[in-house]
Amino acid sequence: MVLTVGLLAMTVGSTFQYGLAYLIPALRHEGFSLEQAGVLIACPTAGVMLTLIAWGAAADRWGERVVLATGLGLEGALLVGAQWVEGTPGLAVCLILAGAAGGSVLASGRLILGWFARRERGLAMGIRQMSQPFGLALAGALLPTLGTDGIGVPLLFLGLLFLATATIVVVFVRDPVWPQTAPDLKVTSASPYRTPVLWRIHAASALLVVSQVTVGTFALVFLTDAHGWSPVDAGRLLAGAHIFGGLARLGAGYWSDRAGSRMRPMRILAVSTGVGMAALAATVGSGLAVPFLLVLGVVAVSTNGLSFTAVAEYAGPAWAGRALGIQTTGQNTVAAATSPVLALVIGVAGFGLSFATVAVFPLVAAILIPAAAERAATTAAAQSTSA
Repeated sequence: MVLTVGLLAMTVGSTFQYGLAYLIPALRHEGFSLEQAGVLIACPTAGVMLTLIAWGAAADRWGERVVLATGLGLEGALLVGAQWVEGTPGLAVCLILAGAAGGSVLASGRLILGWFARRERGLAMGIRQMSQPFGLALAGALLPTLGTDGIGVPLLFLGLLFLATATIVVVFVRDPVWPQTAPDLKVTSASPYRTPVLWRIHAASALLVVSQVTVGTFALVFLTDAHGWSPVDAGRLLAGAHIFGGLARLGAGYWSDRAGSRMRPMRILAVSTGVGMAALAATVGSGLAVPFLLVLGVVAVSTNGLSFTAVAEYAGPAWAGRALGIQTTGQNTVAAATSPVLALVIGVAGFGLSFATVAVFPLVAAILIPAAAERAATTAAAQSTSA
């Protein structure tokens, strides 16, 4: 039940956080320009980046049940109220505040750390991380239809959805009791950031976002501009890739549980992504580019669950919330910078050189991934248990 509620909360949060682009026609129907709509769509991300670490610290102190219910409830109330706000500045403030409240969901993950054994956490976190493509699918299926007459109904729908999810969290979620529910994790107040391991995972994860954003943002443009596909056909093809990308996160988590390692699978997938981006760069003008692009649409997004599981496990119960907040803040910062910068590079240098440049980032990430440190920690834990 805990995993189901966590998946629901993340899916609802992703519907708002990443799916507002589907309301651009509704915003334009109400008189907003495309530029104004673009600003409004970016507001939830701006808000969430301001509060992720604070929400994580709150989860460490008071537990995830209180934090999730509070954040979801505030987000729902703000979105219900936002339908009566007029003008770009007022609506932008509401969306920023709602995004800030939504940081409570994106900084979560301690429940999985406490309620699942190490051999199960990779799969559990993979299931949880499937919520982003699920949220995008939900947004695409519902928001355009609800927004035929403007943004009022979609905002009300999202607000009520958040309020309902907050109620479900209060009723069904219980925080784990440390260390009884997770005997493999040490409860200590000492900072895990005294060594470089967590910093290396954060840095590698942020670098891997560059290839994820590249494929997610520019695949449609690449297919239409460089290969002559229609937007409709390209969108359908990429929708299938998104579904398999979500399943890839699930598979990567299962793989890591069976291998007893988060970092080794993550390194293999990082190298595979780098090689795939290089292959795409080398074949931009040929028919091979499309299958390479589809493979990247699956492989490039598969590491998220692994990195989040590793961060939570290494940080431990006392620091997991803050560490996950730092992790998500870094990834969102890189994601926000990648799209405009890469758009400029593609405009100047074309797709081939741009994709070749992007290939460097996952390869550098593979070097940073602390696989050796993970092996050492696993060996030490095994020796301690046997003793």
